[in-house]
Amino acid sequence: MQLYLAVTPDKQREAARYTDRLAHVAYRVGQDGRLTRRDLLARTRGGLMVLGDGDCGPIRDPAVLCRDVWRECGNRGYGGVLADFEQPPEADRIAFLEALGPILSRNGRQLFIPEAYGGRVGQGVVLVCTALSGGNLRQRLEECLRRFGKGRVALDLQRLRMSFPLPCPTGEGEPLSSTELEKMLAQKRQSVFYSHDLCAKYFTFTEPGNSRFVLFDDTDTIRRKIRMGQELGVSTGFLMYPEAEDLLPELMGRRRQGQA
Repeated sequence: MQLYLAVTPDKQREAARYTDRLAHVAYRVGQDGRLTRRDLLARTRGGLMVLGDGDCGPIRDPAVLCRDVWRECGNRGYGGVLADFEQPPEADRIAFLEALGPILSRNGRQLFIPEAYGGRVGQGVVLVCTALSGGNLRQRLEECLRRFGKGRVALDLQRLRMSFPLPCPTGEGEPLSSTELEKMLAQKRQSVFYSHDLCAKYFTFTEPGNSRFVLFDDTDTIRRKIRMGQELGVSTGFLMYPEAEDLLPELMGRRRQGQA
């Protein structure tokens, strides 16, 4: 599986120690509907463009934005675009992605789109998040492959680190930092178990008036998710840097000296 590291410009040099497959989180749609770029290193070449839509204005002319994106991909040698659109699908975003997909495809480049857009945009590889707190991951991936088609699914290998109260009627947990999780593991000294359904590890602990269920990923579970994707024919996955920084030496290893 080809693994990309999604990285902001300030962490680019660090991430490049592990791979040249970087997804550059440095682009967004501006208030005027045009492409904007921030703080990217001048010598950046290769990898993917990550295009966000946070606080952007309406995309009034999809063709103009497509030209902006295509020009930047050509100048930087990007192999494609990851549309990190956080807002619910709207007509202008859909029209833009529908126009961009064929342009990229004709020129041997890929478009990656959020799952919410998978049934609305004809061309584009759909990002499916592997961080589940319920259900069955393999079944979910199989359902997405049936829905979107083989070759149209990529893994968003979001690192899971969540704490849930027991009972938890809402199903909503609290995110944990790496430090908080390590502290819990060291202090509670609880037995850690593996959930085959979630492809994640977990433990529980009880304090006076406080029982909690902690669900988390480590190198082993991320590897299992990657292997599961490969078994199902998924060829691309994404990790976020520095979220997965401590896992990368085992998952990717360091690039040989002189490659960076």
